[in-house]
Amino acid sequence: MKNLLRALIEEETMAVNQEEPSTQQQESESASVETPKEDIKEYGTSVVKNPRGNIWFLNIIGQIEGHIILPPNNKSTKYEHVIPGLVTAAENPEIEGVLIILNTVGGDVEAGLAIAELISKLGKPTVSLVIGGGHSIGVPLAVSAQHSFIAPSATMTIHPVRMNGVVVGTPQTYDYLQKMQARISKFVARNSGITEQRLTELMMDTSKLVLDVGTILNGEEAVKEKIINEMGGLYDAMECLYAMIAKETTENSKEA
Repeated sequence: MKNLLRALIEEETMAVNQEEPSTQQQESESASVETPKEDIKEYGTSVVKNPRGNIWFLNIIGQIEGHIILPPNNKSTKYEHVIPGLVTAAENPEIEGVLIILNTVGGDVEAGLAIAELISKLGKPTVSLVIGGGHSIGVPLAVSAQHSFIAPSATMTIHPVRMNGVVVGTPQTYDYLQKMQARISKFVARNSGITEQRLTELMMDTSKLVLDVGTILNGEEAVKEKIINEMGGLYDAMECLYAMIAKETTENSKEA
């Protein structure tokens, strides 16, 4: 009788132990669905849900990759990932604001300008924060948001448009670069407080860079030149974005 009772207890224990892994597995699968880690890994994006507003976070790092694929060992932001993400953020009613964090050396001019144009006309509150660096085409990306911040230790390099590779037909190429430069200058001036004339002066300065033309600005100088709205960090950028979301919600309620 004792042997039979012991056998029954062992069978019940084994059954419970077999059920526990499946329950844990279900919980793990549920957590993986709620937390889209692949978005952070592959696209550098995530959604921050908060009672004060749901924010879509976009990370622009390394080099902006355009029509030419960069080597796999390069840190890059791919425009074919960012553009669909921005369209989704604009059309998703659950996303109420967008935070763009930049630490970029620049990259493909047309790809960067295309992303900047989308951000500037997103139709939702947007805030940018430059940490580390916002160089080259990173400048229009930084000013594309409705309000911009820069860390005191961050820098921004402003220089004329360049082209890599063999150049054929020098007059035509020069004309193309001039037009591209004009597009960038107009965009930056339209979305910040700096004038096109002052921006050109910074681009063509020969005294700041030893082997090149242009200007490197730290956080304080970028604000002084009216390229960036103010200095600050992540907390400042988040608080600003939440305030913008609250203001837009109030205005929409009054209209309704």
